[in-house]
Amino acid sequence: MRKIIPLTLALALSLGAAELRMATTTSTDNTGLLDALKLLYEKESGNTLKWIAVGTGAALKMGEDCNADVIFVHSPKIEKEFINKKFGVDRTPIMYNDFILIADKSLAPLFEGKNLKQSLELIKSKKLTFISRGDKSGTDNKEKSLWKNLGTVPEKESWYQQSGQGMLASIKIAEEKKGVILTDRGTYIKYEANEKAKPSLVIVSEGDESLKNFYSIIATNPKHCKNVNYTEASKFIKWLTSDETLNFIANFKLLNQPLFIVDAKTRKD
Repeated sequence: MRKIIPLTLALALSLGAAELRMATTTSTDNTGLLDALKLLYEKESGNTLKWIAVGTGAALKMGEDCNADVIFVHSPKIEKEFINKKFGVDRTPIMYNDFILIADKSLAPLFEGKNLKQSLELIKSKKLTFISRGDKSGTDNKEKSLWKNLGTVPEKESWYQQSGQGMLASIKIAEEKKGVILTDRGTYIKYEANEKAKPSLVIVSEGDESLKNFYSIIATNPKHCKNVNYTEASKFIKWLTSDETLNFIANFKLLNQPLFIVDAKTRKD
């Protein structure tokens, strides 16, 4: 009996399936979103999607060094610098969530009624253990900018500790030290799910306009890197911003909570 191969797969096999290399952040990986998108993309395209999850700075460096076809990150300022240096092209908004301050349950009463600025001042004045990623990731960049806006450079303070690790690993360190950390909401929901909805760290500050966390996709510039697969990277960006894929992202949930809000059709930055 002849084996029937799905048309999309048969077409991919006849044309030669591609391997798309992506550099991305730990938050898109830790949340499980990429695993879900990989299944969908590979089924529809016949290609293989592989990625390395690091901080945004390291992900962009992979593009600069021609080690990724496409970059999926969340630090607009340095993304634009990457584009201006001609390392990347076709920067396209995809989605956002927000950053939140989380802390050990025992510390939560100290933050009641305080806004973000007051919460950071509290951490500094009380010398509460604060875990920074310290890895030039999008989260690390945001956290450093918050302290800078406060007129504080905490790197030399004993209460300020840098993990040099990804988001989930850094959250676990904050948990062990009964401290405070800045995280994106999507990764926090994943942490909550891992803890069976009984996390030791709880949200103590959220909602400030400055805490929005925007994600974009960028193709590595083929004029800078002759070895990158710009054709498939471009197709992937179009696939990611299709109505069907954006709807999939919008409905991707953990603990019945959406991890990301799509804004590919509305954001202009």
